Amino acid sequence: MKLPHEELVALLIAVSFAAGLNVYATVATLGLLAHAGVMPLPAGLQPLGNWWVIGASLALFGVELFADKIPAFDLIWNALHTFIRVPVAALLAFQATAALTPAERLVATLAGGAIALAAHGSKTAVRVAVTPSPEPFSNIALSMGEDVVAVFLTWLAALQPYWAASIVVALVLAAVLMVRWVVRALGRLFAGAEKAVSV
Repeated sequence: MKLPHEELVALLIAVSFAAGLNVYATVATLGLLAHAGVMPLPAGLQPLGNWWVIGASLALFGVELFADKIPAFDLIWNALHTFIRVPVAALLAFQATAALTPAERLVATLAGGAIALAAHGSKTAVRVAVTPSPEPFSNIALSMGEDVVAVFLTWLAALQPYWAASIVVALVLAAVLMVRWVVRALGRLFAGAEKAVSV
C-alpha cells in the first residue's frame, strides 16, 4: 500500500515512539491490525502481518511484560533494549519508506531511530528515578502505562495518524522537560548521599 507522504510521516512518528517504549507490543499490534484489515501496511512492512512474526512478537512481549516490572532488573533490561528498540524503529522506518527516494529513506530512518531513542531515553530516565522507591507498585504502574501507550499509539496511528503524531510531539516535549527534572532530582539525591557519607 502507498500512503500519502504526510500520512506516512505521521504514521512513522507515532510507530517510532511506540517502538521506543515497547518494540514487541508495537510490532505485534501492527501485524494484528494488518490481519484485521484495519491497517493495510506499506509494502516494506508486509512481513509484519505474518503469523510467525506476530507470534514471536507476542511471546517476547509476554517476557517483557514481567521482566520490565521487576525493580532494578528493569534498568538492566531497558539498558540492553537500547540496542533493540532504536535499531528496530529505524528499520521499520526504512522498510516503510521503500517507495521514497534514497535521501528521503535515509532521513526517515534517522528520524525513526531518533524518535525511538527519545521515547526509550525518557522511559529509562524515569525508571532510574523511580527504582530506588522501596515499594514495587510505582514501577509496575509505570511499566503497564508504557505498554498501554505503545499499543494505543500504534492503534491510533492506523486510524488517525495525524492525531497520533500530535500526541507524540506533545509527549516528546514533556519527555524533554521530564528528563531535565529527573536529572535535577538525581543530582539532589547524590548530593544528599555524599553529605550523609561525609558526616
